[in-house]
Amino acid sequence: MQAMEESALRQATLQVTGMTCAACASRIEKGLGKLPGVRSAAVNLATETARVSYAPGEVSVEAMRSRVEKLGYGASPVEEAGDAQARRTEELRRQRVKLAASAALSLPLLWAMAGHFSFTSWMWVPSLFMQPWFQLLLATPVQFLVGGAFYVGAYKALRNGSANMDVLVALGTSAAYFYSLYLTVVWYAEGAIARHGPALYYETSAALLTLVVLGKLLEAQAKGRTSAAIRSLLGLQAKTALVVRGGEERLLPVEEVVVGDVAIVRPGAKIPVDGVVIEGASAVDESMLTGESLPVEKRPGDLVVGATMNKNGLLRVRATKVGKDTALAHIVNIVEEAQGSKAPIQRVADRISGVFVPIVAAAAAVAFAAWYFVFAPGDAAAALNASIAILVIACPCALGLATPTSIMAGSGRAAELGVLFKGGEHLEATHRLDTIVLDKTGTVTKGKPELTDVRSELDPRVFLRLVGAAESGSEHPIAKSIVAGAKTAGATLPKASSFEAIPGAGVAAVVEGRRVLVGTKRLLEAEGIDARRAYDAVRRLEEAGKTVMLAAVDGRYAGLLAVADAVKPTSKAAIARLRAMGLEVVMMTGDNERAARAIAAQVGIERVFAETRPEGKAAEIRRLQAEGRKVGMVGDGMNDAPALAVADIGMAVGTGADVAIEAADVTLMRGDLAGIADAIELSRRTMRNIRQNLFWALAYNALGIPIAAVGLLAPWVAGAAMALSSVSVVLNALRLQKAKPEG
Repeated sequence: MQAMEESALRQATLQVTGMTCAACASRIEKGLGKLPGVRSAAVNLATETARVSYAPGEVSVEAMRSRVEKLGYGASPVEEAGDAQARRTEELRRQRVKLAASAALSLPLLWAMAGHFSFTSWMWVPSLFMQPWFQLLLATPVQFLVGGAFYVGAYKALRNGSANMDVLVALGTSAAYFYSLYLTVVWYAEGAIARHGPALYYETSAALLTLVVLGKLLEAQAKGRTSAAIRSLLGLQAKTALVVRGGEERLLPVEEVVVGDVAIVRPGAKIPVDGVVIEGASAVDESMLTGESLPVEKRPGDLVVGATMNKNGLLRVRATKVGKDTALAHIVNIVEEAQGSKAPIQRVADRISGVFVPIVAAAAAVAFAAWYFVFAPGDAAAALNASIAILVIACPCALGLATPTSIMAGSGRAAELGVLFKGGEHLEATHRLDTIVLDKTGTVTKGKPELTDVRSELDPRVFLRLVGAAESGSEHPIAKSIVAGAKTAGATLPKASSFEAIPGAGVAAVVEGRRVLVGTKRLLEAEGIDARRAYDAVRRLEEAGKTVMLAAVDGRYAGLLAVADAVKPTSKAAIARLRAMGLEVVMMTGDNERAARAIAAQVGIERVFAETRPEGKAAEIRRLQAEGRKVGMVGDGMNDAPALAVADIGMAVGTGADVAIEAADVTLMRGDLAGIADAIELSRRTMRNIRQNLFWALAYNALGIPIAAVGLLAPWVAGAAMALSSVSVVLNALRLQKAKPEG
């Protein structure tokens, strides 16, 4: 019964606008979850989408949209990729303009503030900058135009019974601004004509808002890249298909192909749909699916997958899966669901603010009442001074800077080391990893086959010249690696004649008047050539994970060649470093068990998942997560995209496929596995730095609030203390820029 109910559920996706932090996403999730008929709701702050599972007879999409709007946010049907990108581009442009305006207006205020200190008495400050009315003129647009979004966000949070960084920013900047406004009005009301006005705090609110807007801009830039992975995946699909209908060949859009159609796939063309070969033989490059660099031989009865590349033979393929049922569409769906289900990490400062804001507000209110009714009855100015001092000393400058300054410094240092974090939330989450899953091809290994072994019964130079010349006419990757290896060994390759490619077996050619065969054991047996004396060597090489080709010259066995995807020189040391850091390292690959085990043994990996397809890779990641592990997945190929998205942290090797890089949370630009350890170590250091920053930021408040409450802390002193706390936080964060990983 439950299964029937689950099968009747539908999925709706809404584009949500107006979210500023993780608390916004949480509020929308809770609001949608309270609607009758809604079974689950997941709001993704990065992609700005809400995915809702619902019973269509109990609730409508319009009701969901209405609920989101009542919570104070915008909601609409999911945009097309182009429209969404255009909207993000326009939003980034607006934020850049806002940041530039805020910085320009804040600079004269900071200049004027510098003029108040004795150690800056040498500094010339225009008299205009010192005028309260001029400072008010500069600070007001920053406070209400640039900072307007924080007031709106704070209102939404408070209306829904929570408090976030918007509340802290609005409260702190308002305290500084309105206190300064009060002093300005009083000063002019008293008819003061002094050159220098009272000690004001306009620069405090303006500078804080400028820094927060900068952080929001950096976050928005990271968000804009989340949909690029889906666009890259969809771009792999063949656009047209050559289909036989009514005895005629027709070139149709791939969307018009139906199950049962027979598609003709010429050499060099993409296979348009999933299907089965009914005629022909060829090698098919399935690296986008399996990650394996060597093409797979296909004959009648073999299955082929849409978007893979046909290499050298003509194939006739009967379509068995089309549209949303193909393997590529399934991969796209896995990536979309994984990205949509990832909840953004709750900011450390947001968690603290839920308790911090009510305490500060209560302390300020109690101080005002105590002074007005007890310490200085009827003296509103004294009471206001005490309460404002509390709000100023508690202004969340240091608290607001604690996390972003550390993240910016840590991510900047990481970039210098070739590790790119897509956002602060990924830098934060990486330190929790305890298991690293490595793709094999292109990650642990180089990703390209190389000639590794040559065993000949002829003169080695003659053997390589003959075999290399014979293989020169082939486009097969194994043939190319043999030719490259022969040239590297110094062989000069003559031109072959009578070249023939034998699909699934090898090649035959005449070189310098001698007939040369290079291919599988089956090819030599079919030609009646006895190569049994080489079979033991073939078996040992294949057990080592290598692909072996046999060669014959003029009807006699002449030798063998082995090709393999070699391990990167740095892989073994990098994996040893990860294990020394307390991480378990696992290898996962679409390659066969024997080859996978051979590579794992070379680099010191004990646990291996072999012959794993893309869907299976994501499932293996989930299985590890079900064991309570925090899993980091490292890969470079199209086939790794689903697993990268499902993992707690996805790391893409920067030399790999664009879609892997876009689907991942971290990019290792050097293509070196040492970057994994660098990323984890920098994440650990950054989180330690953030905890230090939060401690000092809160320590200033814990010490300053009681002092301000008893009237021993003037507002200008409170402002100086607040500024000092911010400076200490920034200086501590800057230490990360000199961090040196231990590898």
